[in-house]
Amino acid sequence: MKKKVLIVLTNTTRYGQTADPTGLWLGEATEFAQLVQEAGYRVDYVSPNGGFVPLDPRSMKYTDEEIMAFYETADFQQRALTASLAPSQVNPDDYIAIYYAGGHGVMWDFPDNQPLQQIAASIYASGGFVTSMCHGIAGLLNIRTADGGYLIAGRDITGFTKSEEWLAGKKSVVPFFNQTVAEKRGAHFKKHRAYREYAIQDGQLITGQNPFSAKAVARLLIQNLA
Repeated sequence: MKKKVLIVLTNTTRYGQTADPTGLWLGEATEFAQLVQEAGYRVDYVSPNGGFVPLDPRSMKYTDEEIMAFYETADFQQRALTASLAPSQVNPDDYIAIYYAGGHGVMWDFPDNQPLQQIAASIYASGGFVTSMCHGIAGLLNIRTADGGYLIAGRDITGFTKSEEWLAGKKSVVPFFNQTVAEKRGAHFKKHRAYREYAIQDGQLITGQNPFSAKAVARLLIQNLA
């Protein structure tokens, strides 16, 4: 039986202490999951708290028929958005890869979630892949390896850039810039043109820059798993 792929989603419903809603960027989960499943791998969904996963309302403006069709499946509605697993329900040995989906909400509940960090570190130590998309890179920032160093130190990675945060109009409400923290952790942060597909691999790390890169991350992962 093939090992599975674990998709990490946010539980955060708003931008910090503001009234502005946020959550998962829908396409970053559906586009990745669809390609991985079509390649023959089962996916599971986990979130920092388990249970309900909110959608960023802005992401609903950037859907297509493919995204909507996956979103409307009973499987995604139930296992991803209604009853996502809690970290305590996850056995890292069951997974060949972990994928951190984005949406601004992740910046509040991904970086300091130690159970998720331990799951990712365990998958990595077993030869599996640690992957992320856009803001999902926030989940990678504080993962440490067995020797105590940062997983991303000295590695080529990408994620939602500082300039893209400015273009999104969210520079004043996010708690930090992913690019800035990644560079402080010693990562070699790579970037392409704003809002263009861009994904890179460095060993067992595969990362995508922005919401238009989910399929590119999935394709890189599938190539490696094959």
